[in-house]
Amino acid sequence: MSSATAAYLARRAAQKEKVRILYRRALKDTLNWAVHRHLFYPDADALREKFEANRSVEDVETIDRLIADAETKYNTWRHPDPYVVPWAPGGSKFHRNPTPPAGIEIIYDYGREQNE
Repeated sequence: MSSATAAYLARRAAQKEKVRILYRRALKDTLNWAVHRHLFYPDADALREKFEANRSVEDVETIDRLIADAETKYNTWRHPDPYVVPWAPGGSKFHRNPTPPAGIEIIYDYGREQNE
């Protein structure tokens, strides 16, 4: 295998990875716009059709341009306040009751100690 072929294959692999990551991010962001599944499915199908329309493109320069255009469009239409699971980092319940600092003893049965 020549170095040109290896470079071409490496570039195509990197492009495929970029497209995969972009599709996943766009799909997850689509769920931010339509939280209910019955609203999400048509939007997800439309997104998939947009990606599938350019599946047969082989020119690496054209693919790079399409990826750049798609990332620009994605950044334009990203949700300003994405949904975060409440107990996940960034969620409303994440670390709501943090563990107390070292040296503080918590007695859960205060006033109900066993009389021995």
